[in-house]
Amino acid sequence: MKLNRAGNGTKFSADLESRPLSVRSSVARKRKFTEFIKPMLATLTDEPFDHADWIFELKWDGYRAVAEVDGRSVKLYSRNGLSFSELYPKVADALAGLNSHFVLDGEIVVLDENGKPSFQKLQQFSNYPSLKIVYYVFDCLSYQGKDLKDLPLLERKKILRHALVENEVVKYSDHIERAGISFFKKAVKMNLEGVMAKHANSLYDLGRRTGNWLKIKNHNSNEAVIAGYTSPRASRQYFGALILGIFVKGTLKYIGHTGTGFTDSILKDLHRKMQPLVRKRSPFDETIPVNTSVTWLVPKLVCNVKFTELTNDGLMRHPVFMGLRIDKKAKEVNHVESKMKATRKTPAKVKKATGKTGGKDQINDETLIANGHRVKLTNQNKVYWPDEGFTKGDVVQYYNDISSYILPYLKDRPQSLKRNPDGIKNKGFFHKDAGANAPDWVKHVSIHAESTNRNVEYILCNNKATLIYLNNLGCIEINPWNSRIKKPDNPDYLILDIDPSENNSFDEVIDVTLFVKDLLDKAGATSYCKTSGATGMHIYVPLHGAYTYEQARPFAELVANRCTEQCAIATTERSLKKRKGRIYVDYLQNSKGQTLSSVYSLRPVPGATISTPLQWKEVKHGLTPKAFNIKTIHKRLSKTGDLFQGVLKDRNNLAKCLRNLEKV
Repeated sequence: MKLNRAGNGTKFSADLESRPLSVRSSVARKRKFTEFIKPMLATLTDEPFDHADWIFELKWDGYRAVAEVDGRSVKLYSRNGLSFSELYPKVADALAGLNSHFVLDGEIVVLDENGKPSFQKLQQFSNYPSLKIVYYVFDCLSYQGKDLKDLPLLERKKILRHALVENEVVKYSDHIERAGISFFKKAVKMNLEGVMAKHANSLYDLGRRTGNWLKIKNHNSNEAVIAGYTSPRASRQYFGALILGIFVKGTLKYIGHTGTGFTDSILKDLHRKMQPLVRKRSPFDETIPVNTSVTWLVPKLVCNVKFTELTNDGLMRHPVFMGLRIDKKAKEVNHVESKMKATRKTPAKVKKATGKTGGKDQINDETLIANGHRVKLTNQNKVYWPDEGFTKGDVVQYYNDISSYILPYLKDRPQSLKRNPDGIKNKGFFHKDAGANAPDWVKHVSIHAESTNRNVEYILCNNKATLIYLNNLGCIEINPWNSRIKKPDNPDYLILDIDPSENNSFDEVIDVTLFVKDLLDKAGATSYCKTSGATGMHIYVPLHGAYTYEQARPFAELVANRCTEQCAIATTERSLKKRKGRIYVDYLQNSKGQTLSSVYSLRPVPGATISTPLQWKEVKHGLTPKAFNIKTIHKRLSKTGDLFQGVLKDRNNLAKCLRNLEKV
């Protein structure tokens, strides 16, 4: 037999592997890691959907497991750090054979005689030696020592697919793109648990339950705490039904009882496990509706239960016992998930707070929970757009909904905060040195400012909680640097800002934009464009941090100068008075610390317009930036997806582009 090595060097011998192990055995419980990775969690949603920016995977009915494999040792553990290596040595052995350095996220599953996952048989896998055990891997947090958590999901899965050498036990968990509805129908037809929906650009958020990962259930299932059992009737032995509960604010609440789902061996084994927990008094504060004698238990054991629906009182109808769980503590079981009562619209819960101060209601104060942080929101009914009626709360809701799109373009980039706390009728102000006064969970970086000869604490908008915090400060628009803190002198892209004078039409803006695009094409440069969200256009040339600002800026300057030489309505004159009605091709944005409104940023202008990426074929006469606003953007994104992804992925060879352009 092949020997496996655990993280502490322990070998799993044939003797240990052949011993029947229960999920509640002393061997299973004794090894719990003090340092372990907490996996990213998903939010329940009510129904399947199709979306260009989402992928869909099968929802496996097993144990979520993280595997740390370094070529010499294996750590395989549950979401709460309990070792799985002793329970499932076949999985640990298979992982040891990968001969690569990985941190993997997946699910341990036992397939029944029909090839379908069986959570019950996973519980007593040693009693079913003929069944197949599989570790389905659906994510990769690290490969060969390189941290992948900050890469978009599809990039992580691509690396995983190519790097993972599958064997009999370790398998890659594949996905489909866009077609969530038909995929879910197939899962239902096969009577599987359901599907997982994941945003294709989502980063790996350790230990957080996020709206970027959603679970869509075919069956209602939930964890429940076993609080007692009734006496057996007729020919049944050991016990009749289990009394089930969950913890609500520290108090055990009754959610039903189940007398089905047990085999004779499960009845015997579970009865034995419950005996050390017997107590005289009920653990409930409420009276439990039972019509036979009950043996009460210390509420410690957690089981998995399937049910048809929830009653209005929160009780499970027709619950069926599916097996014990070791990956959750009793106190963690504090809610019941029902697919009939789930919602996808606002995964990050918004809790309205009411109170009274000085005889007046405290309205508009709310708390939004995101990334595990409570973001206090104030004055949510304050009108920011007087003509349209849009409020501060609408700004928060927009960024809450759009966060998975905009955050990849903000991560690790210092933010120059443009604040409009009184709405768009006020010019607002810039606030760069904001990090020192932010909550302790908001990341910030100290950068020396040569102009003032002091350090400035710039906020880094790396997650939804920080984004919403900025919105609550009055940041209608979001303004990131072109470079990231790891390489602050190296921009990820060049920008050409097509900025009209007061009397220019947008068709004229289009003409200059296309003239610049033609020059870039002749230079052999890949480029992307977006509306500014106001009156202009922004053209991005991806560099992937390969050049410094000083090396890259001359190319932008050459493009701007060639444009003004050959296009009568273009100028590089910055002063409005000196432009003489021409359109400014601004290349000066390409300096350290300069900012433009981010892609997908709201703008504090009439119409609540959005800086929106475009396909080049859309850039033609008749286009209007007003078409892309807070009301229309979501419908557009559902059709187009993120058109700007190449800005962070592509890389132009500026030396080659310069040589080409000099010939034009």
